[in-house]
Formats: sequence, C-alpha cells, structure tokens
Amino acid sequence: MSAVRIRRRLIAGLIVTATLLVGTGTPVAAAPLVLSSGHVDVIDVDYAAGALTVNVLDGTGSTSVERNPADVLFRVPNTAKITVPGTSAWSFLGTGGQAWVLPQSSTAGLLWAGWNTTEVPSGTFQNNRVTFKLTSVSGPAGFSVYTVSGGAPTVLFDSGNGLPDSLNVNYNTHAHANWGFDAAGTYAVTFEVTGKLASSGATVSSGARTFTFEVLS
Repeated sequence: MSAVRIRRRLIAGLIVTATLLVGTGTPVAAAPLVLSSGHVDVIDVDYAAGALTVNVLDGTGSTSVERNPADVLFRVPNTAKITVPGTSAWSFLGTGGQAWVLPQSSTAGLLWAGWNTTEVPSGTFQNNRVTFKLTSVSGPAGFSVYTVSGGAPTVLFDSGNGLPDSLNVNYNTHAHANWGFDAAGTYAVTFEVTGKLASSGATVSSGARTFTFEVLS
C-alpha cells in the first residue's frame, strides 16, 4: 500500500473519530435565565395531588411564569449596595459597613423579591401554615432576609448565626422582604418547605431547593 493511501486512511480515521466524539459528547447545559429587575416570588409554594412543591414565580414580564429554581439566576447589581447603619441592631448585615440589598419595596432597576403560599389550600396543613427552612448557604459571605418597620430590622433568616433557620408562613400569604448579601460574589441559597398535614399529622416536604444569586461589585 502506498504512503499516500495510508496517509489518506489515517486522516479519514481521525475525522470519523472526531465526529464520533462530538456526537457522543456530554450535552452542554443551557445557560440559566437571568432575572435582574421586577417582581419575583423566589419561593412559590404549591400543594396539589399530595405533593408540596417550590418553584420560582417570575413576574418580571407581562405574564407570570413558574420556573425551576435550577433554571434561574437572580442578579443583584452594584446599585443594590447600601451603607449599613452603625447600630447594634444591624450587626447581622454587611461587612465593612456595606451590603447589597434587594429591598422589600419595589425599586426601579432591582428585583422585588418575595414569596407566596397562595396556592396552598385552606385546611390542608395544621394551623394553616407551612415552614420555610433555610438549610444552607454557599457564598463569599453572609446572607440574610429581614423586614424593616419604623427603622428597626426584624431578622427572618441569617446564615451568620448558624443554620438551619425556620419561619412559619400562613397559607394564602404573599409577602416581600429585604434580601441581604454581605459581599459581592455568587451565592447558592438552599431552602426547604415543610408542612404537617391536618388529616394525618404526617410531615410533607418540598425537598431541598437551591436558588442562585449573582451579586456584582
């Protein structure tokens, strides 16, 4: 066999091999949908057909859409950076006197982040409530959720003082709060929602649901 024919066969074999490798490679995951401003219920709780579920209710467009948390990236721009008050009541928030906060009131250019249990039927759970549990936070610094009334904060969740943290939430609730991040970077925030069935006392769970926030410096 001539050298030219051998070389041609080698080239053809390499092309076929490369084609097979591309054709059988691991599929590339789709990029997450970035949400950066407008209304969003980060924790959207539903109960139907015996299942307690948690999704993201994306209200940033003209029509609200339920989304898998794994498919969403919440972006926190540098315009969310605030100066933290120096009193001890605010010691849970920020580093070096600064933090990034998605506020509890609607603010142009920022996400208005909250939660809802409006799809939980009355009488399903004991005391007509479910429990939100913040089970883990992975990120460059602390994460917190809090409300403010009369200038004073009430901390609902705070990764800086140990986890898990829990909050009882009544059915048919739609609420907003401040979502605080102590430094720029990417945070993976994991919640679980549980409830005790009124009919049997058995506990049902949504399972762990992780939400990703990108905080820009």
